[in-house]
Order: sequence, then structure tokens, then C-alpha cells
Amino acid sequence: MRPTPTWACVRWRRSPRIWPVACAGNSRPPRRVRTVVGVRSSGVLGLLCVLVLSVGCSGTDEDAPGNPGGAVHEMQSDDDGFRGAGLTDPYQLPDVALTDTSGSSYSLVDDTTASATLIFFGYTNCPDVCTLVMADLASAMTRVDPDVAESVDVLFITTDPARDDEATIREYLDRFDPAFEGLTGPMPEIMRAAKPLGVAIEGKRRLPSGGYEVGHSTPVIGVDASDKARVVWTEGTPVDDLVADISTLAKRG
Repeated sequence: MRPTPTWACVRWRRSPRIWPVACAGNSRPPRRVRTVVGVRSSGVLGLLCVLVLSVGCSGTDEDAPGNPGGAVHEMQSDDDGFRGAGLTDPYQLPDVALTDTSGSSYSLVDDTTASATLIFFGYTNCPDVCTLVMADLASAMTRVDPDVAESVDVLFITTDPARDDEATIREYLDRFDPAFEGLTGPMPEIMRAAKPLGVAIEGKRRLPSGGYEVGHSTPVIGVDASDKARVVWTEGTPVDDLVADISTLAKRG
């Protein structure tokens, strides 16, 4: 079952309207509207108010370098060349080192050498949304031109390092595409990687079964060869849109 939708109240030029999203959105706002998409518990008055109804769609009011307030995406409304949401002020990848599935150190700055890198924060025990997003990325990567696929990396960064060690992440990603890379590490370092990219990680919520879920936002972030985040896709973005945008991002380099 998909998580209960989040409802975002976006202020238009004339009057407010409401559009539904599932964990950051499966419906895109009309392209003519300039919005800020994300969650700040302190509020983004005049631009966006979000009522969070499910795990996986949460926020923070802490500041992050290049992203004051944390977990906020400022997006272009049109003419950016992307079907997803282009960032008007691209975020720089943070200088954070995590551990890849081979046990080696992986620097987000030094080791992202592809023409385009697609980054998603999730966890292997996620009941639904993470698997859907990764499946969509895997499908998109099989449909782009082979030369584009060769120039694109996909990174899965866990939000649950207590359970997601290197072997667990590798087994999970191999179900989608063995070429996908996964990263884990100390939670403070994962948070340092997430916040500048506008990704909110709330933490654990205990379940009646005795286990727990991890609340986190669910964007896929498209990063170019200069280590700048140029485009964001929300969960539920059509695969056709991903295919078109991945190709555009990779060719721009």
C-alpha cells in the first residue's frame, strides 16, 4: 500500500490551490508556478505549507549550507529544459566521505566523476516508496541510450545505517541493477550529506511489531559533472520523464 498522501498548499499569484503528492509528490505542480517544495517545520510562509501525514515525508528547520532552513528546493517553473524541477540555485555536493558496498571510502565530491549522478536517500527495509523509486530508476536506465547509460551513475544512500551495512545494501541494489552503487556510514555524516541537498531525515518511528520505520523525504537529485544538483524528481515521476531528463542532464555534463 502506498503511504497516505501529503497535501501541499501552494500560494499562487491570485489564490491558493491544493495539489496532492505522495511522499513529496506524485503529481507535479503546474509548470507556470514558481514554488518551493520541501518541508520546514518553521514554515515557508507565502510559498508553501505542508501537512505531513505519513512516514517518509518529513522535515527539519535546521539550516544547511546553500540551503537555509533545510530540506527546501527552489525550483524553476519553465524553460529549464527538464520535465522534473530544475533548481534555480543549484546545490553543491557536500564534501562528505561515506562507505560504498565494497567497503571502500567514497567521496561525494571526488568520486562522482560521471557526466550525471542520480542520488536517492532511502533504506532497504522501506515498506514501499523506496522500492518504487529504485524500480523506476532501474527502468529509466534501461531505456536511455546505451552511451547515456554509460555516463550516468546511480547512488543509493541509506537513511538507516544501523541495519544497512555494505552487504545488505549490495544485495538490495542487485535486485534493481548491479551497476547501482550504495553508500552507508555514520548517521551524522549521512545527515551532512542529506541536508545541503534538500533531503530531510527525521529518524526512527517505532512499529507495533517492535521494528521501526525511518522518516525521510524522497526526492531523486540529479547532479552534473561539476558536482552541482541541477534537477529534482519527486516520487511518482513518470519513467518517460526520467528518461528524457537523465539524457538531458548527461548530455549537458
